[in-house]
Amino acid sequence: MAFSKNFLWGGAVAANQCEGAYLEDGKKLSVPDMLLGGDVNTPRMFLPVTDPDAFYPSHEAIDFYHRYKEDIALMGEMGFKCFRLSINWSRIFPNGDDEMPNEAGLKFYDDVFDECKKYGIEPLVTLCHYEIPWNIVTKYHGFLSRETIDLFVKYAVTCFERYKDKVKYWLTFNEINIPCMGMGNGGMGALYGLGLMEDEDIHAANPVRLSDLKSKPQKIFEALHNEFVASSLAVQKGHEICPDFMIGNMIAHTTLYPLTPNPNDVFACFQEDNFQNNFCGDVQVRGVYPTFAYKFFRDHGIDTSFITEEDKEILKKGTVDYYTFSYYMTNCVAKDGQAEKTAGNMSAGVKNPYLKASDWGWQIDPLGLRYTLNVLHGRYPDIPLMVVENGFGAFDKVEEDGSIHDDYRIDYFREHIRCMGEAIEDGVPLIGYTTWGPIDLVSAGTGQYAKRYGFIYVDRHDDGSGDFSRKRKDSFFWYKKVIESDGEDLE
Repeated sequence: MAFSKNFLWGGAVAANQCEGAYLEDGKKLSVPDMLLGGDVNTPRMFLPVTDPDAFYPSHEAIDFYHRYKEDIALMGEMGFKCFRLSINWSRIFPNGDDEMPNEAGLKFYDDVFDECKKYGIEPLVTLCHYEIPWNIVTKYHGFLSRETIDLFVKYAVTCFERYKDKVKYWLTFNEINIPCMGMGNGGMGALYGLGLMEDEDIHAANPVRLSDLKSKPQKIFEALHNEFVASSLAVQKGHEICPDFMIGNMIAHTTLYPLTPNPNDVFACFQEDNFQNNFCGDVQVRGVYPTFAYKFFRDHGIDTSFITEEDKEILKKGTVDYYTFSYYMTNCVAKDGQAEKTAGNMSAGVKNPYLKASDWGWQIDPLGLRYTLNVLHGRYPDIPLMVVENGFGAFDKVEEDGSIHDDYRIDYFREHIRCMGEAIEDGVPLIGYTTWGPIDLVSAGTGQYAKRYGFIYVDRHDDGSGDFSRKRKDSFFWYKKVIESDGEDLE
């Protein structure tokens, strides 16, 4: 049997994509609360003022804030061993720099973790899943300020101390490498990952396309460095508070292949893969900046004086306990840049002629997951790995009798799980798998409800209609069977 009895089967969500209640119980605005809905053809817009006539999907999301007991009970029915969720920073420190934490926010997550424990579900908690308080963006320019390092560490310590008896598994920053997408040209990655925006965008009176948001690479890599330091300090503080904590990183891994065996394509792929996928992993797992990062900085005129000797010591001492990553697709790389492009959330690449794609253009490559796991184990042989996001966004149809037949989703997961099992047989120390997302939620990339990922259907739609009721899809019963059999029964 490839999967062990203690394998962490489960699912993953983010607070901003499921909770709603965006100003309830003392919470204040965070970055996603300023984003309007879009669709596969309409890019998301950023609107830095609250317009009562505009549709902000995160404001209600799927109302997990009030329905978490029902949702966790459904996950318990599926047999989840693990539930990955995030704490919304602005629930705990509404402005990010408050002197004291918000007790109502702390109490909410106490209740959620207690509910998980009732069903034997281990919480896996992300401290920052794009949920940077809006005040930190406007007052400090996100992680560009060294002050934000201290604010994050204070928030992390507050969570560690409060939940040390309820949470063992932690992640510091979700997809910390997204500012590196497009070789550090800003846009969605800089805003989501770093809370970094230019003043003219912060104070814009009209909606701004996420893709039009720009930041200078110098600022992006200074802010990313501060995030590395904040993560490493949090790891050290967490281990002081509870030596049994497992504290990991999280990488948005888009596996890359050269489009052709032309050496130019091969080397271009090597360089992009290093910078996009390996740079942040090396800093957080090995505790040092890789040499290719310094080469990139030199080539692009980036002054690295922000990487101090003191910071280097912090990075060495605050390495992570395990490596986690998202895996949705693979892309190709071509040196000439003329090949046909494919879509992605924050990373677009060259189309692979051998792969099919989802309705959103994401290329489906189960074997690529086995390949990726083996490559990562080779690069980081001394720590366990975990796939904490993998999923299939699709349009689902509710039949007249209320049933939802999503064989396409089952097919997707079946092949990815099969390839994970083969990777374990290859010798990869894979400890868990949390699908994205086990329940329908708001898409981060498009702001849609119609892009459905879940085993659980939520009656909520892009026009704002729906009663938020939940329904089990066919995939719900299939995944239950997978977990019961420890991955043996995939049919």
